[in-house]
Amino acid sequence: MLWFTRRRRSRLLQQPLPGAWWEIIDRRVPLVRGLGAEERRRLGGIVRVLLDEKRFEGCGGLVITDEIRLTILSHAAVLVLNRPGEYYPDLRSILVYPSEYRVTAEEFGPAGIVTESDEVRLGETWPEGSLVLSWEDVLLGAAGEDDGRNVVFHEFAHQLDGQSGDMDGAPELAGPAGYRDWARVLGREYEELSRTIERGQEPLLDPYGLTDPAEFFAVATELFFERPRATQATYPELYQQLAKFYGQDPAGRSPPEPGADGI
Repeated sequence: MLWFTRRRRSRLLQQPLPGAWWEIIDRRVPLVRGLGAEERRRLGGIVRVLLDEKRFEGCGGLVITDEIRLTILSHAAVLVLNRPGEYYPDLRSILVYPSEYRVTAEEFGPAGIVTESDEVRLGETWPEGSLVLSWEDVLLGAAGEDDGRNVVFHEFAHQLDGQSGDMDGAPELAGPAGYRDWARVLGREYEELSRTIERGQEPLLDPYGLTDPAEFFAVATELFFERPRATQATYPELYQQLAKFYGQDPAGRSPPEPGADGI
């Protein structure tokens, strides 16, 4: 079975996308326009594999279209463009709502007391193999390519994080030294983000990253791809760690952006 799977993927990776699909991708995912010819070819192959292996489900009356599939999966393909291995092996289905959606969240307190609350969400990742997104917010994140916010990058970063066994902000890295450097740099920036908020200053990184290390990695990923030059200028060591993990240097292929000097 593994042999057949690899053979099928190899065939899909070599199949170019139709021109009409590229029109959707270039329109909905502006970041892709900055890729070189070889990177675009590789991204198209990864999109083919993801289309073949991941199931989409419309929620709240949303009808799934090629535009929805291609917009979401092109973002997902960007993250793994230069990463070895399989593409989101734990992910089986992608659920898409028309816009933000409500869920009932449970919080376990002392003495086993369970508190329920009604929450509005833009996206989430489940360890059971599903990922949920708001289509309206997918479009907002894709259109605002320099705002540092992108819900698809955020949720698929959680998927990469979870491939190490836990969604704890430490994805699969190269050896003990890799984990030491990662913990040192991301831990320091996590603490600095907290101090920035305490001083009443507005940070470049989304303060939501202070929720826990997993969320810090996810918001750092958003910023890395959406505002790479500003990330490199403001958090140079964090940028280096993410560049090593993703095998990409988005600052080197992106035009000047607002705030690229880190101010």
